[in-house]
Amino acid sequence: MTDIFSFTESEKALYAELNDRLRTLMHDEISDDDFARVDDYLKGAAQGTAMRRDVFGLHPLITSLQTAIIVATEIGVSRGAILAVMLNRLVLNGDVSVDQLRRDFGDEVGRIIHGLSRIEELYAKNPIVESENFRQLLLSFAEDMRVILIVIANRVCIMRQIKDAENEEARRHVAMESSYLYAPLAHKLGLYKLKSELEDLSLKYLEHDAYYHIKEKLNATKKSRDAYIERFIRPVEERLKAAGLKFHMKGRTKSIHSIWQKMKKQRCPFEGVYDLFAIRVILDSPLEREKQDCWQVFSIITDMYQPNPKRMRDWLSIPKSNGYESLHITVMGPEGKWVEVQIRTERMDEVAERGLAAHWRYKGVKGGEAGVETWLQSIRNALEAGDDLQLMDQFKMDLYEDEVFVFTPHGDLFKLPQGATVLDFAYAIHTKIGNQCTGGRIGGKMVTLRQVLQSGDQVEIMTHANQVPKQDWLNVAKTSRARSKIRQALKEMAARQAAFAKEELERKFKNRKIDIDEATLMHTMTRLGYRIVTDFYRALAEGDLEINQVLDAYVQQQRYQRGELTPQPAQSAENFAMKADTEKTKIGKSDVLVIDQNLSGIDFTLAKCCQPVYGDDVFGFLTAGGGIKIHRKDCPNAPALRNRYGYRIIDARWAGKGSSQYSITLRIVGQDDLGIVNNITSIISKDEKLQLRSISIDSNDGLFHGTLTILLDDTSRLKQLIQKLEGVRGVKSVKRS
Repeated sequence: MTDIFSFTESEKALYAELNDRLRTLMHDEISDDDFARVDDYLKGAAQGTAMRRDVFGLHPLITSLQTAIIVATEIGVSRGAILAVMLNRLVLNGDVSVDQLRRDFGDEVGRIIHGLSRIEELYAKNPIVESENFRQLLLSFAEDMRVILIVIANRVCIMRQIKDAENEEARRHVAMESSYLYAPLAHKLGLYKLKSELEDLSLKYLEHDAYYHIKEKLNATKKSRDAYIERFIRPVEERLKAAGLKFHMKGRTKSIHSIWQKMKKQRCPFEGVYDLFAIRVILDSPLEREKQDCWQVFSIITDMYQPNPKRMRDWLSIPKSNGYESLHITVMGPEGKWVEVQIRTERMDEVAERGLAAHWRYKGVKGGEAGVETWLQSIRNALEAGDDLQLMDQFKMDLYEDEVFVFTPHGDLFKLPQGATVLDFAYAIHTKIGNQCTGGRIGGKMVTLRQVLQSGDQVEIMTHANQVPKQDWLNVAKTSRARSKIRQALKEMAARQAAFAKEELERKFKNRKIDIDEATLMHTMTRLGYRIVTDFYRALAEGDLEINQVLDAYVQQQRYQRGELTPQPAQSAENFAMKADTEKTKIGKSDVLVIDQNLSGIDFTLAKCCQPVYGDDVFGFLTAGGGIKIHRKDCPNAPALRNRYGYRIIDARWAGKGSSQYSITLRIVGQDDLGIVNNITSIISKDEKLQLRSISIDSNDGLFHGTLTILLDDTSRLKQLIQKLEGVRGVKSVKRS
């Protein structure tokens, strides 16, 4: 078997040694039949595809055995995890299926192997692991907590063997992952020895000189340091015993990684790190005497040694928010050396060492949600209680049932609520991307922005420069961030359009040489049916209200206020008959507007500011509400629209035959002669294809200004009408609004 697996001579011997050692370790928990079935699967796999070594040249079967031994000896989980580690490589190599292994070894083994396979798939997406979100996604993919324990053990196994690896880039990558992800996970699970080893090895590979500098310094000072700890502890023990206190004391040297972090934080050399070691006094006190006894120890030690008040930390009177309680003092010990002393009770030490989400926070490891920590603490308690077989099988990952984790194409990871859509993900990446989102691509398949996301999806967001947020996006978005950004964008677009409309209105007033009086303008807005100023300007911006209509109403309001006109009495509602909206009812389907790139059948409205007619040169404008308004190219608003909102301009042209009737407004100026109005209206009434909808005449100083609203078919009919009206005696000019 070993020849077929391409072992070297030294690897053959190592494989046999590790195999024998593992069988001896697990003899009481894994039966001979189980080991025999494992051998059968390995022999079967030997006839299939050769196993590939990893980037460091390590053989996967040897790595599996080494990982299994770490799991058995340093973590303590048993049969299911060990068998899963030994067989997982066969599944990844395609030699056997998870279902086959589940039938032969049970659901427990199958479940763990399935979790390991999912994590392998997760890593295939090249994620960015330096994030809390990835840690949570890793946990959610694990299904069974033993999967995470195996992954940590495997990482320790690899880190121990890559000291002399030729692939420097791969070694740095693995070391960085160990530092950012696996060491904090090991810490949370109470695997403090493995955590410290991962941190130290990461430092060794990432900052070689710093690691060996500190290691040499520690080795050089070990004897003197141990002797110093003994000299410090002995008199303190005597005083505490004389006071009648029950306690025990211990000294510990900081890890190389911890010392390096101190040196960087304090910007000092090795000799400047005061607390290379710490003395811990742990009291056996009843709950009601805890604080009293701790302060008594504090008093005794500070009487013996001079304290440094700047380095005192009282988490006894006011515990940390995570529950951590302890007194930390730094005192000047013998020979003028600073020594850190931690004073706590057995209960406090239990909290600090075992969790309640406390000790890992004290060490500065970034934490996730309270549910994660409670769950991890339960796992840790199960491990340390030694009843993992009964408890570990109960742990299923249901902590994240209300969350999904989604990748960008570059491996960045985002956490979103369950039910989040592609649009939510776009806004989570960046507001601009959200505002221009048109859809997405998941697994190479195009999806709409309404697509609901699943954990593990790798999503590419599609955008378009002309895309703007729509009102109905508020029904698509599920996250508060996305909904807030959509509302903000809609509000800003409406404000910009309203500001533009206000500028245009002021320009028109200036062109007509009319001074704006705010009170009169407010009355005019009210007469036009608008109670809110923003609604008034929004109507102007979207073309629902014509600027010339506002000007006429304003002038009329001025005349009322000067007493030149008497308001007409209100008509009874009984005598009012609503006119049919001729413009809408007479627009036939044979008129075709081709919009953008030969798209027809798209809903649009005709802008009231320029009243385009079939045959006019036109363009489309994408409004804030998402609709398309058609403007004439010579529309007075066109230059401003192009300058300010060029990205929302859409090509449009007429096609087919014009058979609808369009509303246009003509302004006529002439001499106030008797019968001129009759001559104008008679020209219109004689043409069957023209319909006069309204006429307004204003006479002043021998001149009349008339406004006519007419329904007609197209621009050729309009040109004929203008020519006829210009031929009427007394008419000075006829212009289209």
